[in-house]
Amino acid sequence: MDKGAENAVKKGMGLLPSGIVEVSGEFDRGDIVDIGSDGKVFAKGITDYTSSELNKIKGKHSDMIEKTLGYKNYDEVVRKTNIGLL
Repeated sequence: MDKGAENAVKKGMGLLPSGIVEVSGEFDRGDIVDIGSDGKVFAKGITDYTSSELNKIKGKHSDMIEKTLGYKNYDEVVRKTNIGLL
């Protein structure tokens, strides 16, 4: 994730697709995923999108989710209520 997204998550905000630069591994909606940057995990969260979906919307503004996927679950990839800082 980029530094802006990292700072937002650390301040209690949700994780938006625009801040994601890389998706690692395969996971489904509802799975617990690692959240980190520069190779360091600093949080875990319950994702609202699959790894396949995230690879399509990473780096894009939330307004582009529905246009890209044909549907939108949430504006955030991981909602703030579903993130735990480590």
